[in-house]
Parts: sequence; structure tokens; C-alpha cells
Amino acid sequence: MSGKNFSEVTVFIVSGFANHPELQVCLFLTFLFIYLFTVLGNLGLILLIRIDSQLHTPMYFFLSNLAFIDIFYSSTVTPKALINFQSNQKSISFVGCFVQMYFFVGLVCSECFLLGSMAYDRYVAICNPLLYSVVMSQKVCSWLAITPYAIGFTNSLTSICVIRSLPFCDSIINHFFCDTTALLALSCVDAFNTEMVIFILAGFTLLSSLLIITVTYVAIISAILKIRSAAGRQKAFSTCASHLMGVTIFYGSLIFTYLQPDNTSSLTQAQVASVFYTIVIPMLNPLIYSLRNKDVKNALLRLLHRNFSL
Repeated sequence: MSGKNFSEVTVFIVSGFANHPELQVCLFLTFLFIYLFTVLGNLGLILLIRIDSQLHTPMYFFLSNLAFIDIFYSSTVTPKALINFQSNQKSISFVGCFVQMYFFVGLVCSECFLLGSMAYDRYVAICNPLLYSVVMSQKVCSWLAITPYAIGFTNSLTSICVIRSLPFCDSIINHFFCDTTALLALSCVDAFNTEMVIFILAGFTLLSSLLIITVTYVAIISAILKIRSAAGRQKAFSTCASHLMGVTIFYGSLIFTYLQPDNTSSLTQAQVASVFYTIVIPMLNPLIYSLRNKDVKNALLRLLHRNFSL
């Protein structure tokens, strides 16, 4: 083992995209535009849901929580990446690295289970519409919103603890932010046991939340197919289309990134894929859930009408 150990590492060098200095300005402007759009889009969606009383339903309660998560998990990565694009010393402190990883992993895991809560909400709305207001009470909605955060940040804390125990022989992170796979690659000992813990945690988060979503959508599709009216079937499908699209994009990128062997090639692929789910997806969610949603569009029109009529 090398003489260096974990405690001697005080600063990490974030080398993601550093091999392409000619792209730094372009990357900075692209990331900045996407980040501003993400914050403004998700914040606007939260405010619209809060202002319009017709959107005070469980569905939009969960959607506002999703927007909240998207703002903050994008904010754990993008601002530091923007600073590094404009800096010769692309570094992050040891403490800052683990704080960034803790909040990022916690929020991503929280989003996975929140998408499961949203799927359950759609299941109740379509399969038990007469009991919807009873089943999806304020107390139930609160628990379905709080539980994803509890599971997500417990998962994140466990990941941080097992990675914290590793000795590091290198301080150059082959990524544009502090991610679990990138830090594991810096260990100067056999990190198989730690990798297995991280793999199990990631697998549990992805597969268990995806199982919840899959089971609920099997029930939803089965119920929709029993609707005799074509217009009724179309309306039922439309209430789920946005959520299903968001789930497909989000889980596709996460599974590609984390549930694969850990090697140099996959680290490079993970870096590219992670740009999509850390930067792009939080920007896309407001578009997915608003442009395809008549209630949100009508609420926006009502808000604009009130403001312009004053």
C-alpha cells in the first residue's frame, strides 16, 4: 500500500472535461443556460401550484416536491462545475466533496422513491377514483412525501460512511463532480467490499422504487383497458403519460450509469451519462409535466389573465 492515506487528502482535483480546454467556454455557457432554466422552470412550477387553488391536489403536491428536489440536486453540482470551468485550478475541498456527494446521492435517491409515490397517487386516482380523496388524505400524502427523503438520505449517509473508511492514493477525480464511482476509483486498496455495498444500495434504490412504479402501472394499464369509452381511456392515459415519460428518462440514465462494471471505459461513459441526469433531466421535468398537462397550462393562463386584467 502507498504511504498516503485518506487523512492526507485535503483537496480533490476535478478533472472532468479538463482534457478539452477549447470547450470550456462553450460548456460554461451551456451549463449556465440549462441551470438557470432549471431553477426558473422548477421554481415557477412550485409557485404556480402554490398560487392556483385548483392545483391544490395530491398530484400537484408531489409534483411540487419533485420540482423542489430538481432545483436542489442540480444546485449541488452545477454551480461548482461552472466555477471550475472558469478556473485554472479545478479543485474541491475534501469536506466540500463529501458534502456535495451526500446531498447529491440523498436527493437522487429521494427522487427515485418520490416517483414511486407519484405512481401510487396515479394508481389510486385511476383504479379507485371514488375513494381517492379518502385514501390520499393529507396525512397519507405527507408520509408519501417524507418517506422518500428519509430513505434517500439514510442511503446517502451509509454510502458516505463506507467510502469515508477508504484510504485514497490519488486526489484526481475523473469526473466533473464528486460521485461515488469516481471516488471509489481513487482507493489504493482493494475496495471490493465497499463497491459491493454501494452496488447493493444503488440496486436497492433503483430496483425497489422501479418495482413499485412497475407494479402500479401494470394495475393502472389493466384498469384503463377495462374502460369502455375511448375518450375515457385516452383521458386516463393522458394523466399518466407525463409521469411515465419522466420515469423512463430518469431511470434509463441512472441504470446505465450505476448498474454496470466499474472500469475506465465505464467511468468515461458514466461521466457522459451523468451530465444528462444531473443537468438535463431537472430542466426537462418542468417541460414534461407542464407542456403535456392541461391543468398546469390552464392555471398559467388564469394567472396571466389576472395579471394583465389588473
